[in-house]
Amino acid sequence: MNFATLADFTAHHAAATPGRAAIKVDGAVWSWADLHGRILHTVAALRSLGVKPGDRVGWLALNHPDYITLMGACFRVGAVLVAINARLVAREIAYILGDAGADVLISETAFLPLVAEARASTSLAHVVLLDAPHDGRPAFAGWIAGHPPDDAMPPISPDDIALQLYTSGTTGFPKGALLSHRQLLGTIAKGALTGEAWAQWREDDIALVAMPLFHIGGTGWALHAMEAGATMVILPRPDVPGMVNAIAEDGATRMFAVPAVLLAICQYLETVPANLGAMRALYYGASPIPLDVLRRSMKAFPNAQFVQCYGATETCGTVVYLPPADHDPAGNARMRGCGKPYPGNQVKIIDGDGAALPPGAVGEICIRSVSVMTGYHNKPEATAKAVVDGWYLTGDAGYLDEDGYLYIHDRVKDMIVSGAENIYPAEVENALFEHPAVADCAVIGVPDAKWGEAVKAIVVKKGEVSPAELIAFARERIAAFKAPKSVDFIDALPRNPSGKILKKDLRELYWAGHERRVG
Repeated sequence: MNFATLADFTAHHAAATPGRAAIKVDGAVWSWADLHGRILHTVAALRSLGVKPGDRVGWLALNHPDYITLMGACFRVGAVLVAINARLVAREIAYILGDAGADVLISETAFLPLVAEARASTSLAHVVLLDAPHDGRPAFAGWIAGHPPDDAMPPISPDDIALQLYTSGTTGFPKGALLSHRQLLGTIAKGALTGEAWAQWREDDIALVAMPLFHIGGTGWALHAMEAGATMVILPRPDVPGMVNAIAEDGATRMFAVPAVLLAICQYLETVPANLGAMRALYYGASPIPLDVLRRSMKAFPNAQFVQCYGATETCGTVVYLPPADHDPAGNARMRGCGKPYPGNQVKIIDGDGAALPPGAVGEICIRSVSVMTGYHNKPEATAKAVVDGWYLTGDAGYLDEDGYLYIHDRVKDMIVSGAENIYPAEVENALFEHPAVADCAVIGVPDAKWGEAVKAIVVKKGEVSPAELIAFARERIAAFKAPKSVDFIDALPRNPSGKILKKDLRELYWAGHERRVG
């Protein structure tokens, strides 16, 4: 089925297969007719608050089936959904709400203190809670039920923005990547272009949605299932017992995870055995899979085909994949990389002057695809640096082999990737500099067996302070996953003649002996 926009998904499936299960959660089953009806009620509820095309609607919560409801309603209203990382602190949330200009936020009681603190410095007008009455309104389900279904849609162009997802910023402020209907649909269509069986989504697929929906990995995964008319099993978070149960009991056939989660599942199965034979396609990303984890995972998921994914929020997710045929439990050279571009996508490697490099030469990885973002919200200069002549400059350093397979070597940007979360050192450094005992600091990523990379702060102090105190100080100001996991003290940071910190020199102390200088 060829859809013109994301707004067409649920209407089509509600008409074609109204009784088929769309969502399973906590023992409840929503059919496609149920889901679409819920979306139409939400359209009316949003319009009652004055939401119109182009307006931003925020989401701050764990995974929940009504994220799908809200997303579908925003598509039909022509509004832009802004999904906020639920691990952020109040001032980070306030920045995103203010930058997006969101007047409406859907959240839940657990986040209410953060919302209240963030609301004090923003123009946020309306908060609706998923799980309790608030501001004179019933909880979300009751709120939408109080409005008659509204099937009216304004004209929606494939180039209209559908999602605004925030990424960490090089200057300490996150950037809102603008993703259109066309770009997201282009990502969904890539798999079928391979002609490979693992990539063909079917109506009878059951997709496990456990990775955070506030990330492109979670939302993109849900959109794949919605386009196919498959069933989604939604978990609040990627907890291992819940994921194992969803596969063993609900028969989940497709999932996306990071290698650390796969390892945790394998370890869990050692004491709580389960039959995970229903899984047919297992996608993973954020880092290559260690050979031992692949072997253990292949045993745990005996019928699954493994696919590595490489991409970014700015590319609506995956653009490069390592297919099942290249996964060998004995190991091979290609498993050290991240795969080849999907059909219709291009990857090139450039030097510092922007010139294309030949196979084997290391430079910055650039991607051209229908899925490259429109730009960053209200940041034309950052957009111009990130997207040049249709090419997205990833900030990753790598090389292509003679067969067009991509290998990550290092990172051009300072960005740290820990457990699939992007962390820019500038955000962490800004927080640490607020401490009166910090004279100078640099933040780098160091090897971590579980998460790929861990955040380390290297600090020049001007007063007495312990590593634990600095870590606790940072956690009060930025999300816990961004805070340093360790702190080393140093007399002076290495700098070049112009005063720039030589982070490559600092990183080399910890990455020596590693083939890749990233996790």
